[in-house]
Amino acid sequence: MNSLLINLSCILNQPTGISNYAFNLFPYLHPLNPTLLSCRNFDNFNCYSIPNNLTSEKGSLGHFRRLIWTQFQLPKIYQDLQSSLLFSPLPEAPLWNNCNYIVMVHDVIPLRFPNFSSPLFAYFKYYIPIILSQATHLICNSTATAKDITNFYGISPSKITPILLSYNSSIFRFLNLQLAETPYFLYIGRQDPHKNVNRLITSFSNLPKSWEYELWIVGPTDSRYTPTLKKQADELGLGHKIKFLGYLPDEELAKLMNSAVALVFPSLWEGFGLPVLEAMACGTPVITSNLSSLPEVTGDAALLVNPYNIEEMTEAMRNIAQDSQLRSHLHSLSLQRASQFSWAKTGQKTMEVLQQYL
Repeated sequence: MNSLLINLSCILNQPTGISNYAFNLFPYLHPLNPTLLSCRNFDNFNCYSIPNNLTSEKGSLGHFRRLIWTQFQLPKIYQDLQSSLLFSPLPEAPLWNNCNYIVMVHDVIPLRFPNFSSPLFAYFKYYIPIILSQATHLICNSTATAKDITNFYGISPSKITPILLSYNSSIFRFLNLQLAETPYFLYIGRQDPHKNVNRLITSFSNLPKSWEYELWIVGPTDSRYTPTLKKQADELGLGHKIKFLGYLPDEELAKLMNSAVALVFPSLWEGFGLPVLEAMACGTPVITSNLSSLPEVTGDAALLVNPYNIEEMTEAMRNIAQDSQLRSHLHSLSLQRASQFSWAKTGQKTMEVLQQYL
């Protein structure tokens, strides 16, 4: 009898986001002797082979295939393996059957900042609430996300356990590099409107024109948003000072973080906010929003600003640029704060929740 199934149908060959969470978490669930539903084998685990075309690497069709597989194939696997609990690292599970399941909820941002023409809006508006209401229990990545689940879906707080995530400490660490010859502020993330990059560019433009500082924007380019942001930079006369570097692998990100004056992450809402934690693990000063989960992640180790207030953001950048004592203080606080996070802790807390329902 295989009591616990872990659904790894979302794991990518190059993990990001939810896939990264699943990939880092499941090794710490080994004491529960789970069976992994996966298209590849993992040493020292029971693995049940599933199709390899169920992820976003296969585009929208991959997502669609995974939803169909989840509803029609997964219940059969659950019964065949005589399982008593399914854990899914994203909010997807078989509906209207006898599967006992716990899912992880990362955020409800598509409802907080709705784009009515996006398939994601329909997914969060109509599919996710049924998943959450039929779940045995829910795990999420912050108290802010737990409150959102209650406010947007009416789920009782007693059914939700927030467990903070972690970061890859072998990559994101203090490297003792010099600041870059041309000093730069760094933003890492997508360029969707709720990420607030447009206000970041405006606030950067308000720094003294005589300063040699640059703003480096790292993250996948998006044909919907990147051209508009580049045009904004040009119109402000800052095309030469604002660099769009596109997607970079983690090893490169860690080097950029270590050499930056500060990470500026003024997102209007985050379920967790991993770049902030990764930057703190590098000892890099952080300027971030005083909203959502971000204060939970940073504690007192960052400068928190109102992300809607451009002047406040500019002032924080000016202070960090001019005050070496402040930079040094934030460097120490950041390393101390980041040391409190680990995947082992996240895994242990997750295991304790799953054990209650096995």
